[in-house]
Amino acid sequence: MPLATYGSWKSPISSDLIVSSSIRLGAIAIDGGNVYWNEGRPQESGRNVIMRYVMDGNYREMTPASINVRSLVHEYGGGEYLVEDGRIYFSNFSDRRIYRKIGGGSCKPITTESAYRYADFVWNRIYGKLICVREDHTSGDEPINTLVAVNTSNGEDIQVLVTGADFYASPRLNSTGDKLAWINWNHPNMPWDGTELWVADLVESDTGVLTIQNPQLVAGGTEESIFQPEWAPDGKLYFVSDRTGWWNLYRTSVEDIAIEAICPKSAEFGLPQWVFGMSTYDFTGDGKILCSYTEHGKSHLAILDPANLEIGLQEISTPFSSISGLHCEGDHAVFHGGSATEPTAIVLMDLRTGTCQKVRVASDLQLDPDYISAAQPVEFPTENGKTSYGLFYPPKNKDFQADDSEKPPLLVKSHGGPTASTSGSLSLGIQYWTSRGFAVLDVNYGGSTGYGREYRDRLKGNWGIVDVDDCANGAKFLADKGLVDGDRLAISGGSAGGYTTLCALTFRDDFKAGASHYGICDLEALATDTHKFESRYLDSLIGKYPEQKEIYIQRSPIHFTEKLSCAIAFFQGLEDKVVPPNQAEMMVDALRQKGLPVAYVPFEGEQHGFRKAENIKRALDGEFYFYAQIFGFKPADEIEAIAIENNLLAVI
Repeated sequence: MPLATYGSWKSPISSDLIVSSSIRLGAIAIDGGNVYWNEGRPQESGRNVIMRYVMDGNYREMTPASINVRSLVHEYGGGEYLVEDGRIYFSNFSDRRIYRKIGGGSCKPITTESAYRYADFVWNRIYGKLICVREDHTSGDEPINTLVAVNTSNGEDIQVLVTGADFYASPRLNSTGDKLAWINWNHPNMPWDGTELWVADLVESDTGVLTIQNPQLVAGGTEESIFQPEWAPDGKLYFVSDRTGWWNLYRTSVEDIAIEAICPKSAEFGLPQWVFGMSTYDFTGDGKILCSYTEHGKSHLAILDPANLEIGLQEISTPFSSISGLHCEGDHAVFHGGSATEPTAIVLMDLRTGTCQKVRVASDLQLDPDYISAAQPVEFPTENGKTSYGLFYPPKNKDFQADDSEKPPLLVKSHGGPTASTSGSLSLGIQYWTSRGFAVLDVNYGGSTGYGREYRDRLKGNWGIVDVDDCANGAKFLADKGLVDGDRLAISGGSAGGYTTLCALTFRDDFKAGASHYGICDLEALATDTHKFESRYLDSLIGKYPEQKEIYIQRSPIHFTEKLSCAIAFFQGLEDKVVPPNQAEMMVDALRQKGLPVAYVPFEGEQHGFRKAENIKRALDGEFYFYAQIFGFKPADEIEAIAIENNLLAVI
């Protein structure tokens, strides 16, 4: 095996292959024995298309090239379509209208063009109306969120059912269609902080006006997070609550509002509701519950019998370390399943036999496992005697090795959110690095989900501190063990992960370089110039604004550029409403004036996160090129250069 410097290994996992062979697998549905999903295609400028798989093996695109199935409610969207008895209702990205498609017919708009956005649809077959979340942008002030009923035969007939709260999600109808459950919450809470679960009667007048009556608060509050209410076939209402410190399953008969914990466990059956339509459990044809949960950072699949809770969870063995988006119909279930060595796929499971079929895979790239670095869970000490978590990926490429005297450079990845988490399922983006000779540490810093509320709450009031400490301490832990080169440490992240990255590069000297992908550098600007969903998020992460303005200034990298002493690359969408591009541009100007190596790569037409194949490729290769310059190695491939100002190294 030839010797080659870490970073200079030639890899079969190129950026071209990643973007040409990869798709984004979005929301799943199962209806009438058919599996549906929303498929994001970087090769088509990030367009989203609804696909259908019939169990006889046939695939079909259900939406034409003129349609992009995507919602922008809360800016992050989700819950963008519904399939009910073969009819598809969906939100189109370009005009925000609700469309309907029946069978092989064309897509017909239901609503008129307006400043309304729609998401999280449910069909009331009793009254023949579509119930959903509506976000009203007509005033020009903060948008107004409501639950509405849409008359699908006359899209101008839209009735407001529930209003008054700042946010709504998860409208759910019982089997008879006369009761509606939903969750809502108010500023400054985020849905993982505190939400309320409500139930009301749904009544239609003689003139066809649909209203709610007898609303009841079932569970939740400002310090209890409710997730995914669902009606069971027997009329009981199930939901997930973190009232014990863990997102666990509960149920109530509604009439007496007596709440019963059905599976107490130090594990997470819920998720942070960044998008609509998230699902971790569903009812099977025989009335049991198929559920996924996270324990010690790993996903599990299990069956729970509501009629015989003494048996407890019966785990189902699968090859998947990450399971999400779970839905059932009869004897079948569908979900997203990923493992350390296999790309995420839409999986169809026969519940009678336990057999799994991959309906669609996120990447058709066939890789030799000798190029794949499997995630290794690590725990490491961090500040205040606490423990933090991460996934370590050592370099791996069967064709190369480095000299024994050399240690690999380390790329620390800080995930977005920050209330989110990373998983051990195969990421070609990570394998791009490890197959070229980089080690990667993907950090689930304090504040991440999957480890209970106490761990999630570590970040409250401490964003820019706890996350940065954990990323730096994770890198130090690996360097002290001799697994990586302590003099060649880099950190990278997107959005909130970009903020962690910029804080680490500004307020600490652990890293030599870093890359911010649409990252935050000015907390004041974020607090005053972001969208409604996150407009009060910083109240808990930082403090109230403007009352605690000084803390915002103290933790904003833009105000402390004199502390910078390393190279940074910025990759930024020019239509980003979550993190406006002026934040990156202010930081670039400061670095430019300071004489530090800096690169700025803006992308026309991109919003928060990159969806176009050419831009995903450019950002990945550009970051690698940047580190090659800073760490002094020559890549094996011809990579399009990015402009690096104040670059005195120029190794390639």
